[in-house]
Amino acid sequence: MILQNKVALVTGGTSGIGRVTAIAYAQQEAKVVVGRRMDEGEETVRLIQEAGGEAIFVQADVTKEADVKAMVDKAVSVFGRLDIAFNNAGTVGENPSLIEQTEAEYDRTMNVNVKGVWLSMKYEIAQMLKQGSGSLVNTASGLGVVASPSQPLYTASKHAVVGLTKAAALQYAKAGIRINVVAPGSIKTDMFEAATDEVKAYLAGLHPIGRVGTPLEVANAVLFLSSDMASFVIGETLMVDGGSVCSAVVDRQCEMFDTALQATH
Repeated sequence: MILQNKVALVTGGTSGIGRVTAIAYAQQEAKVVVGRRMDEGEETVRLIQEAGGEAIFVQADVTKEADVKAMVDKAVSVFGRLDIAFNNAGTVGENPSLIEQTEAEYDRTMNVNVKGVWLSMKYEIAQMLKQGSGSLVNTASGLGVVASPSQPLYTASKHAVVGLTKAAALQYAKAGIRINVVAPGSIKTDMFEAATDEVKAYLAGLHPIGRVGTPLEVANAVLFLSSDMASFVIGETLMVDGGSVCSAVVDRQCEMFDTALQATH
């Protein structure tokens, strides 16, 4: 049990990757604090408790500082400490056209994906500094290291998460706090299942492995980064994307090489 007696906080723990990771933490005997929406959060807690684990739910909006502080305070008041945080709450963009996107959409995307991660780290790290140790994992995306022309705001927000994580990781490394990023590719969540068969096939084809990933495959990567098995891993962006970003970079490099080669003839 690699997380035995640890206390883990999961934002966005009410569905998909967050819920599966919260359950995986509990299976490794961590005590789990789940934050986000009430009904789904209480269901996550019920699933953990039915399996013999310990968990509580705290309703919190990660874009509101008071909510985030209260969530961390509740974790400490109930379980005595905070060892691990998986900052997974996020949102996706809606409008592919940059010039048609609204200020409201910009604010929503950046507030959840960037401000939410910053506020969460602010209070999680403050508690971990009192303890002298801790591990944080933030959720980015393959679009945190490459770009998509159809998701400009989302791409920008996930690049920001990667940069924020790296800076924080360097700032607090000597304090015994490790901070890393997990960057999933397309994952079989409810959103994926709601897509058409054509979209599912297209997304699967973007991954050299020939399929999309599962929430458990992301959760396993998060478990590794959260645990002492990753004790020398700091500021890392761990791709869990079936090779899609690697393939995209290679394809782009080959395209550029071909263009340069043609220009010489």
